[in-house]
Order: sequence, then C-alpha cells, then structure tokens
Amino acid sequence: MLKASVKSGPVDDVLIIGAGLAGLFLALRLSPRPCTIISPSPLGTNASSAWAQGGLAAALDPQDSPAAHAADTVAAGAGLVDPIMAHLIAKDGPARILDLLELGVPFDRTPKGALALSLEAAHSRPRIARVAGDLAGQAIMQALTQAARQSPSIHLIENAKAVSLLQDAQGRISGVITQDTEARTSPRLARETVLSTGGLGGLYSVTTNPASAKGDALAMAAEAGALLSDTEFVQFHPTALDVGLDPAPLATEALRGAGARLCNKNGMPFMSAYHSDAELAPRDVVARAIELERASGRGAFLDARIAIGADFETRFPTVFDACQKAGFDPREKLMPIAPAAHYHMGGIVSDSWGRASLDGLSVCGECASTGLHGANRLASNSLLEAVVFAERIAQRLKGDRLADPKDAHGNIPRQLPPSVFQALRVHMSKSCGIVRHGEGLADFLNWLAEMDEAYGPNQASLVARLIAEPALAREESRGGHHRLDYPDSLVPMRSYIQYRQGHIHIDKG
Repeated sequence: MLKASVKSGPVDDVLIIGAGLAGLFLALRLSPRPCTIISPSPLGTNASSAWAQGGLAAALDPQDSPAAHAADTVAAGAGLVDPIMAHLIAKDGPARILDLLELGVPFDRTPKGALALSLEAAHSRPRIARVAGDLAGQAIMQALTQAARQSPSIHLIENAKAVSLLQDAQGRISGVITQDTEARTSPRLARETVLSTGGLGGLYSVTTNPASAKGDALAMAAEAGALLSDTEFVQFHPTALDVGLDPAPLATEALRGAGARLCNKNGMPFMSAYHSDAELAPRDVVARAIELERASGRGAFLDARIAIGADFETRFPTVFDACQKAGFDPREKLMPIAPAAHYHMGGIVSDSWGRASLDGLSVCGECASTGLHGANRLASNSLLEAVVFAERIAQRLKGDRLADPKDAHGNIPRQLPPSVFQALRVHMSKSCGIVRHGEGLADFLNWLAEMDEAYGPNQASLVARLIAEPALAREESRGGHHRLDYPDSLVPMRSYIQYRQGHIHIDKG
C-alpha cells in the first residue's frame, strides 16, 4: 500500500462517511453544528437504506411495549444480543419514528389516522412502520435527502469515497483519504470522523445489496487498529427473487407477514416441516430451509396468489415491478426465490454513544456492532438502530469540544482486478454462505493468501478474511453462522477481533 502523510490543510468539524439513513439523520440532528458528508454517489442514490423494503420496528401500538420489542430482539439473536442495548434501542424507537414523521416521511396510516403497523418474522406483535407497503427505504431517503440539501449546516461532497482513515502519531483518527471518480486521492482532516458506510453484501455473488457495499468501513477501521466484533455473522434474506439479476431483487418479508406461503415447484408448502412458526420463523431458519429445498431439487417459491392476489400491485409495488420486469405476474404465478446476502450483523465495536475504540472515531448503522443484532438480526431493527444511534452520536457531539487534528498519516489501498474480485464473490458465497464447513473455510483462506501474494494486500481480501477466520474459529452453529461439521450450539460467546501487523487476532467473551 502507498503511504500518505498530511501536515496541514482545511479541517472539517464532524466528517460523516456515508450518506444512507444513518449518515443523513446524524447530519440533520447535529444542526446547527457544522458537518461534512462524503457520498460515493449523488445523494439519495445507490444507498442500501433506499433499497430497504421493510420499515422500522417500534412499539407504537398501545398493546405493545418496548420491553416486548426488546424481548423479541433478544430471542431472535440466538444468545448474543446485549439485552441492555436491546432495551435502549426499543425504548428510543417510538421517538425516532416521530422525528422521521416531522421530516416528512409518509408512513402508512389506518383509516382512523393511526400508523399502520405490519407483522414480520419473530415479532410477537405487528410493529413495523411502513410506506406504501414496500417503499419505506426509498421514501425515508427522499425526505432526508431533501432536508439535507436544504440545511445550511451540512456540506455535501458527492461522487467521492473514503478509502483510508488518517491517524496521528498517538493513534487518534484525524480524518480520511478520499478518492474521486477519476481515482484521484486527497486527504481530508477532521476533528471527529463518523463511519456510516453500510454493509458488505457486495462481496457475495448473490446479494440484495448495492454493488458498492463491500465492507469498506470494516477494512478502514481494521487497518487503523479498531476493535471489531461478531464479523462471522452474515444474515441472508430468505426470499430474494431468483431471476438472474445482480443484485437480486428483494421479495420483502412482509409478503409472508401478509400470508404468502413458501412452497416447492409443485406448490406444496414446506416450512412447517422445519419450524413451528412456519413462514414466520427466524430468518436464519427460513433461509436454510429454502437452501435445503433448492439443493434437493424440489425448488423454492413464494406463493402470494391467494393471500395477496389482485391487490399485489398496490400493496407491494416494488416487488410487483421486479416480477413484471422478470417476465411474470405474481398474482398468477409462483415467485422463484433464493437466499441472498442481505445484512452484516457484526462490525466495528460501538459503545452506547456510538464511540469506536479509537479516539476521534464514531460509527453508526450497519457497519457498527452495537450488540443489538447478535447472531440473527430481528427483522426491521436495522433502520431503527441507525436512527437511534445517529441521535445518540448527535447528542454526544453537539456540545463536545473536539480536538484539532495533528500531523496524520494513512494508506492508499490497492484494488483487485475485476475478474479476481468476481472470483472472490463466488468463493464467499460458497465458503462463507448460509452453510459453512471447516474444510471449505480453510481452503478459502488459502486462496485469499494466494491472491494477496499475487496482487498485494487489499481491502476486499481483508474483509473476506475478517468473516472467514472468525467463522473457522467458531466451532459451533449459532444463528446466521451454521457449520455442517459443528451443528450444535455451545455456550454463547461473542467474537472480538483486531487486525495487527497483517494478522487477525480473535478473542471470545
């Protein structure tokens, strides 16, 4: 990697890397404190948040409660959810929904004017606030993008991405190195840097994520020495449309909440054979069941013909449009489905106020590991976590006196050739996918070592190792991590990971 040193230059007060829900909401809640947002594409486009078809889970119904929401979160997380964090986020959730309403997010309403709440898997009550059935992410991003463009306290830098963190001699984070669309790099100093870049689904050959979601934040933080946790846990959405597209269109879980059934190619339902909750079983269970049905040759499909039928176009317009573009009508035909890499439950360790383990660095959204998701994220908790932690980071930073950055240094990373990167994606899906085996993980790590020797260390390879090495070390099955050679669960323990001098160090606790 090339080295870069910075001794002086313009200094941002708060520098936010990423312009999805977490980054934009944080910037708006920081006002009037000035901040700068770096977005790799024009604001409001190509962010994972905009692709979210679900909504935000919150205890908004009088018969619901934050305690019940937290209990569902803990139960879904397969023993690794931090119950304190689950209660904190569930308690703050309703207030953050109100904040989004004030920003103009048009959540669905009942005929009497109350918020319309939907049911999703592993929730004990309907508590998902949605927009037009499956347009929540798009609607939220539209409202926040408009507000951010109008805010005098927000400076926007579009069509640029952060590729490395800057650090001073004491290890404090001092900003980032950015790269524009012409691959030109430049440093940007900051008093506080916030990583909110989303997930890593783009490292898999079948994913619902934008191609840009490659785990950049994990690589940058790991290279700087930040503490990571639970990086082996990747959630696969059970029902991506299997129509040959990359990324794969998502068939929202709300379809099953509305009564759609999972069936084989003969139209026979199969989920009751795998779990007593059938279609509403936890996501990891449903994803593995679908994978097994596909591997058996029976195929896997989603049948919404009776449960939704003629109302499909109006209730779920995004899914309906994807089906139409694929050449079939879901009101009349079964929808072919396959599990797809969807959400990373691990990430950069965050405390309850969004601080990472390195001074000058905060983290928010999917790239963070707050302890909320455990080994299996509860549906629609991700957008909720993003806004709750964005608010908490904003509260912390609003009154803080932040230190000026000193002389800083960073690295300019190498990139894999496109053909090699595509091969990595195939290996990731095969070795670090829904089901894993020690032999396959070891072979994949050997392949990565050969690629690093041939092309030099690179961030895509590092993120792949950050998943594969803890997956190999976790000799059990738990939530989204299922080992064929270790099918039983052991005592619940989280993984804590640091990258030092080219080696990944893993501790359990």
